[in-house]
Amino acid sequence: MSKQTKVFKVTPNNLSKIIRECAEIIQRGGTVAIPTETVYGLAANALDPIAVNRIFHAKGRPADNPLIVHVASIEQLEQLVSEIPPKALSLIEIFWPGPLTLILKRTRIVPDITTGGLNTVAVRMPADIIAQELIRSSGKPLAAPSANISGRPSPTTAFHVLHDLEGKIDAVIDAGNTCIGVESTVIDMSGEKPAVLRPGYISATQIEEVIGEVEIGYSDHVTETEGVVRSPGMKYTHYSPSATVLLLEGSHDLVLDKIREMYADFTCRGARVGLLVTSSDLFSLTNDMVYLGRKDEPEEVARNLFLGLRSLDERGVNIILADGSFTHEGVGAAVMNRLRKASEMIIKV
Repeated sequence: MSKQTKVFKVTPNNLSKIIRECAEIIQRGGTVAIPTETVYGLAANALDPIAVNRIFHAKGRPADNPLIVHVASIEQLEQLVSEIPPKALSLIEIFWPGPLTLILKRTRIVPDITTGGLNTVAVRMPADIIAQELIRSSGKPLAAPSANISGRPSPTTAFHVLHDLEGKIDAVIDAGNTCIGVESTVIDMSGEKPAVLRPGYISATQIEEVIGEVEIGYSDHVTETEGVVRSPGMKYTHYSPSATVLLLEGSHDLVLDKIREMYADFTCRGARVGLLVTSSDLFSLTNDMVYLGRKDEPEEVARNLFLGLRSLDERGVNIILADGSFTHEGVGAAVMNRLRKASEMIIKV
């Protein structure tokens, strides 16, 4: 039986009231979709196994896929982890609050369901003021994976959340579009050498400037093999719309030429083709096109990525031709990671 999902639309005058009401929902063991600076997250009390199970149930998320716990203070962090290595402290000083998740050894207070049965916990301190205030007001650290059906593109608006989860969650706080658009960087600080397990807005290069060399412990391809899932995004299909995504990688001009060629070919065969591109030159081809932004502006591309995938899905396209010719530096690496995992095929041109 579905429940009624309450929508709280944020205005300058009602934020305190919304935070109070949503904190009560959290304290009762409910689920609230919340904005963060990265994407919308589906939040529940991270220390309540029943509440956390409601996240998994609503999303259809595999039980071995660990959740990220969101905190609003170092004091909360210290309750969740058994130690904070010096390098982790250095990263916290520079990047928190912000889009960086640290994997640390956990204490017994954190239930197994939250960590996927691991002896570590993934934690971050969000920069978004609404997320921070809800954590403080509820008095609970919040488990908050992306507020979408598992495997779908992550939500960057409340509309996306409701499209996937209306009737499955208690509430959503609608505060407009998120400002970054891709999930946080995840770095494992629990072992001998730090390892980036998921690329995000904060690049490995930025991290290395603070703590020295780090390992790259992720793949840009979906891995369905058996084994321990150390971080969200390391296993299972992610970020995929209903349409088939074909990702074209290469130099900008060659990619645009190949998109034109493939668009004509698929259209002749009766397919409805959508374009996800970094050039406005292709507007003449079709109205089913999303302009991600300039190829040398990866922050703009990141903000529009999930929005674009969902927009093309809503238009009913069968195939999405995705332009992978933008810069792969900085957050561009995170965008490519998401696109590659969303794609049925990667075409080098």
